[in-house]
Amino acid sequence: MKGKYLIRIIRNKYLITFLAVSVWLLVFDQHNLIDRYKTYKYLKNIVQDTVHYHDKIIEDKEIIQQLETNTENLEKFAREEYLMKAEDEDVFIIKKK
Repeated sequence: MKGKYLIRIIRNKYLITFLAVSVWLLVFDQHNLIDRYKTYKYLKNIVQDTVHYHDKIIEDKEIIQQLETNTENLEKFAREEYLMKAEDEDVFIIKKK
């Protein structure tokens, strides 16, 4: 009884057509689902990078604005980032392990 039912399902032309079209869309088509998923992941990463760099630009603009308005901040920045020093002082760099 189950054998006849299975044969009827396998011989169903609509099922065969549906399976053939599904395989075609999943694997062989120019716009297949596998490539669409990869493109979606790539686009998601680009959007995240865009947000990250936009935030970084805002931070850098604030730092630049602070450096341009206050000479004490400029001197502090030069000492910390570029290890600059005055002529009459020594700078010791201590690196932590």
